[in-house]
Amino acid sequence: MPQSTIKSDIEVELPSTLPRPPATWKKRSQYWFRWLHVYTSMISLLIVLFFGITGVTLNHPSWTFGDDLVRTTHEGTLPPEFNDGGSVEFLTVSEFLRTEHGVKGNVDDFDADGSIGTIFYAGPGYKADVSFDTSSGVYELTIDQYGFVAIMNDLHKGRDTNSSWGWVIDVSAGFLVVVAATGLGIQLFFRKRRRLALSLVVIGSAVSLLLMWITLV
Repeated sequence: MPQSTIKSDIEVELPSTLPRPPATWKKRSQYWFRWLHVYTSMISLLIVLFFGITGVTLNHPSWTFGDDLVRTTHEGTLPPEFNDGGSVEFLTVSEFLRTEHGVKGNVDDFDADGSIGTIFYAGPGYKADVSFDTSSGVYELTIDQYGFVAIMNDLHKGRDTNSSWGWVIDVSAGFLVVVAATGLGIQLFFRKRRRLALSLVVIGSAVSLLLMWITLV
């Protein structure tokens, strides 16, 4: 058999017979850091954009973009069943207002002080309060509705929201922590960029702490 044929057979057979070297701990860790970083970044893309943009608008409350406060007032008389033997049925009053005037938001506070009863409602970009005579049932309702930017700002802060949105904020924070931690971890695997990455972390942390100290002093 010619020597060239033997050499050709060896070259073809070697790749299929030699076992693949096992992945080292470093390579496995790098793979999982990359995987987590890429997919958590993709999942949390909209979250990062939302909290980034609303962070700017929160810092500039005058930026309403034309969505100014809209205030409406209503007057009327509550149904007789709102007062049961001299005791104010706040649930009956609240349900009547929601049906009659479309009041929304969560009940923030309610009270009956002497002859005046009050209920306060709050939601993202929304406020409503009603005061009524506990004897006659005559009431005055004021509703404040803010614009889209104010609603987004309240969602950013989690103010006057329900527990489900609170979970969204917690999960979003978790995603951002994973993105930051895996991004730093990936940099540590590259020897040439490791020193620069750590230097930037130290500088960025020092500047952030300095700005916090200046703000609080």
